[in-house]
Amino acid sequence: MTKSQNPVVLTQASIEAGSEEVVDANVHVVNAMYGKLLDAGEIAPAALGSYYVDFYVTQSLEGGFAQYVFTADRDEVDPLIREGLAGMGANAHLELFNRTVAAFDALSEEDEERYLDGDLDTEEESNDAVRTIEELDGEFEELFETENITALNAAWLLSQEGLLVLDDEELDAYIERQVALIPNLEERQAAADEEALEDAPDFEVIIRELCDIAGYALQKITMGDPNYMHDGEKTLAWHFTTDHGDFIMVEDDEEAFMINPETQEIVAAVEFEEADDDEMIDA
Repeated sequence: MTKSQNPVVLTQASIEAGSEEVVDANVHVVNAMYGKLLDAGEIAPAALGSYYVDFYVTQSLEGGFAQYVFTADRDEVDPLIREGLAGMGANAHLELFNRTVAAFDALSEEDEERYLDGDLDTEEESNDAVRTIEELDGEFEELFETENITALNAAWLLSQEGLLVLDDEELDAYIERQVALIPNLEERQAAADEEALEDAPDFEVIIRELCDIAGYALQKITMGDPNYMHDGEKTLAWHFTTDHGDFIMVEDDEEAFMINPETQEIVAAVEFEEADDDEMIDA
């Protein structure tokens, strides 16, 4: 990955507050950049290191190393945490992170499952390795009280050469300027839309299909109405907004309909395939 030469960006309000606010501001900025489809190579390395250290700390405090494992793509995130901890001088945390990673990676498949499930039978010798990880979780909580990682994180961010301090409006404009420099923005947007659609609930997939058929652009799904009357029967209707106005979606066992709520005109319809309820064909 090519490392960005862009600066760390913080808000004016955060640097006038405390360490926690500084770290939180960096998290907000990085989330905003990711949300606008900037990738890791276009974000300041120190900002990323701070962001993922804070992520690791948050997960570990809430559920131990197990929760971190559940929520992280470790191949990508582990190196960023190491870089961040080293950069901010959190040497004890870095040493403990490395020991915990080594202990977890050495677990057998069975013991890994026991640890992640929280299923530890203290009478079984085979669980010694699991108990070691749990002891390291306890050590993390103790260390958190003695090596102030939040203060170290904030101080590291504030010490970055070229640090950019902006108010909220300036921050939005700065990110938009960075987005304008993305050479393959349309490809990234298409990939992000496809990924979002894969994770979308069924009603959103249906609404998007109906909008495509109608040739309208979906803007927002606003609400579900379980008391909507359709063909004389109470049914669930989803209200949504497009670039051509407001519509509703209702469905029966075989079809879904996009309806103009004022005229009751059916603008588009899709028929559910019998072979796979998740797939639709144009009516």
